[in-house]
Amino acid sequence: MAQSLKLVNRTSVFRNLTEMWAEYMRRNSEKVIKTHKCLADIPGPSTVSFLTDIFCKRGLSRLHELQLEGKAKYGPVWKASFGPILTVHVADPSLIEQVLRQEGKHPIRSDLSSWKDYRQYRGHSYGLLTAEGEEWQQLRSILGKHMLKPKEVEAYSDVLNDVVGDLVQKIKYQRRQSPHVVKDIANEFYRFGLEGISSILFESRIGCLETTIPKETEKFIQSINIMFGKTLQTMAMPKFLHKIYPNPWRKFCESWDYMFAFAKGHIDHRMADIAEKLARGEKVEGKYLTYYLAQEKVPMKSVYANVTELLLSGVDTISSTLSWSLYELARHPKIQASLNQEIQDVLEGRDIATAADVAKMPLMKAVVKEVLRLYPVIPGNARVISDKDIQVGEYIIPKKTLITLCHYATSRDEKYFSNPDEFKPERWLKKDESHHPYASIPFGFGKRSCIGRRIAELEVYLALSRILTHFEVRPENPECLVKPMTRTILVPGKEINLQFLER
Repeated sequence: MAQSLKLVNRTSVFRNLTEMWAEYMRRNSEKVIKTHKCLADIPGPSTVSFLTDIFCKRGLSRLHELQLEGKAKYGPVWKASFGPILTVHVADPSLIEQVLRQEGKHPIRSDLSSWKDYRQYRGHSYGLLTAEGEEWQQLRSILGKHMLKPKEVEAYSDVLNDVVGDLVQKIKYQRRQSPHVVKDIANEFYRFGLEGISSILFESRIGCLETTIPKETEKFIQSINIMFGKTLQTMAMPKFLHKIYPNPWRKFCESWDYMFAFAKGHIDHRMADIAEKLARGEKVEGKYLTYYLAQEKVPMKSVYANVTELLLSGVDTISSTLSWSLYELARHPKIQASLNQEIQDVLEGRDIATAADVAKMPLMKAVVKEVLRLYPVIPGNARVISDKDIQVGEYIIPKKTLITLCHYATSRDEKYFSNPDEFKPERWLKKDESHHPYASIPFGFGKRSCIGRRIAELEVYLALSRILTHFEVRPENPECLVKPMTRTILVPGKEINLQFLER
């Protein structure tokens, strides 16, 4: 009997403790829920105010500046509606890190809705920039084998150095037309970037650096410019407006049509070449198309889509980075002289650098890092977390919400970079000066980081080392300052004109 009473008492005590714990957890969870704010609590401009900024105050070309204004007015997290698209802006490195560490197995970079609409409209496959989920993962794995491994990328040195040699000759030709001055250097570097990536993708040249550029290549370049110019506009327009105001969507589609046709023509030509060699019993060697088709058996529609998108992905990075690098080096002659000395010390009288050479140039890498901090090619990356709600700071962001990561704002934040608007490559060389790892991430982070980063960096390093070996670069007009503008990507707001003086 005594044992039974003891058992009852123990059971009663245990039940009471359990109930007390459950009540404590219930009340505590209520407090937690109340401390986490929801999407409706996030501050931001009204839809009318934001659209007024965008369409009446040159907002589409000032999206990078709107990041700074938004952060100053609303704090590190704010929301805005861009047409039918609601986006949450995040402009703090720690909060950006929170987003990226919760992106999941198959992260979605951004919606790129108009790009996807075009592919559905024309029946094209998705490429690496537009695919999602398992399809994206498979493409990423295939491409990564030849684009992310340093030794694989080093194999492109000779091909890229041939293109760099043509670039130097083109600069010499242009400076003869206007003594020592090359007008609109970004235009030349754009063509250089396209020629470089084409030489890798097609294993052939398309004439971007010739004195007279082939008409089909010139039209391809124009199509890229038009497409980027219309991307934000078509994304902001509800689909029903395509019939009422058809011009933006029509030009957008026409540009993509030509880009796909251009890539297809070069791919088919390369494939015919391969077929002839195989018919003759010759060994076929190659980097990309042979790898796609012979090794991975990627469907041709997917090959066309991926090559077309890869043509776009590297060109602007190379053009923008080279343009801003020479712009800043021209305005900072002491840094330019130090970099040239570093190049000459490594090359020891040689004219052409290799991948192994640029690995020994810390100032070169610091210059490029600083340029990409000041002028990130993609000023605002994005993520869509499709499978779960996530916590960002004090807010719970619902799944499938578009989140814009404001890299331009974080890379120019004085909290993380002293004198943030100044060009100071030495900040990346000082061991005692550390930076938040997410304050400047121009190539993105994680699985969705830029797959062409290593190739783009190598091309920039090889070009800068050769240009500075041949020329001292000065501004045409030292008083003329060039500011960036947004055109989906960050580009110079006006022409960068530079003097190239032979050494």
